[in-house]
Amino acid sequence: MPAGYLTLVSEILCWPDNRREWGVGALDGKVAIVTGAGRGIGRGEALLLASEGARVVVNDLGTAREGTGSDASAAEQVVAEIKGGGGEAVANRDDVSSWDGAKALVDQAVETFGDLNILVNNAGILRDKMSFNTDESDWDAVIKVHLKGHFAPSHHASVYWRGRAKEGQDTSGRIINTSSEAGLFGNVGQANYSAAKGGIYSLTLTLARELKRFNVTANAIAPRARTRMTEDIFGAAPDGFDELAPDNVAPVVGWLASDAAAAVSGQVFFIMGGQLRVLAPFLTAGSVSKDGRWTVEELIKAQDELFTSHPSKPPRFGVA
Repeated sequence: MPAGYLTLVSEILCWPDNRREWGVGALDGKVAIVTGAGRGIGRGEALLLASEGARVVVNDLGTAREGTGSDASAAEQVVAEIKGGGGEAVANRDDVSSWDGAKALVDQAVETFGDLNILVNNAGILRDKMSFNTDESDWDAVIKVHLKGHFAPSHHASVYWRGRAKEGQDTSGRIINTSSEAGLFGNVGQANYSAAKGGIYSLTLTLARELKRFNVTANAIAPRARTRMTEDIFGAAPDGFDELAPDNVAPVVGWLASDAAAAVSGQVFFIMGGQLRVLAPFLTAGSVSKDGRWTVEELIKAQDELFTSHPSKPPRFGVA
């Protein structure tokens, strides 16, 4: 384990000291999967869940930012850190955007640790281009890794939880998905990524409704953090507290994964540094009405009234 690592984790979790032992915490005895956990936000999530007592399956293919290549050491290094701190973890290199790969991931968690309680979907890639420069492979790859890569593990996890419920066993589960401000607001040069992340938020709402009967919650986070995907935008970390450090995201995931958050579902949270905001879904911003069907001419006349308190241009990007 790198020197100073426990001190860093202590600061992130606001521990009173560095003496807290791994394996005793809000997730004691739980089994968790974290996808894309070899680096960045996913790495911090896997480490924190382990520090709170969860046994963790660390999934990562070790690809480059664009989804090319592979590096088996990415997941193995995080597993080594968890074990070095006294936690339990295993590595997994299945492709979560593959139906069979996602099933193998869920099966490994159950076969290795005897259960599955928490699924954190985090894996993703970037292929940023303007819409008129994006080719089919750029679109398909990003949609597959993000959107299918969230749904496929969620599907197989929900099959597992539903099966337990049908057998009369007590069950509960937590799905924490990773959306983004790009998915909520749209972003220039990210048609593929924004569409995928917006779909992930809609998927989260659907999972929350469908899986409620099995005591499974589904929530999404929209983190603003410095990762391989955003380092070109945010630059180097400053001295002192870094509000864009990826590890700042992990405590929110730990909370949503805990029993204390059993009544929290179908929500999306913005997190940056010490700021945590729960975001509202679409709300009516203006309206006009009449008896019967509108005509084009009538709508032209009503246009100004419809946008009295709401701009008719795209909204400002990002959470203010």
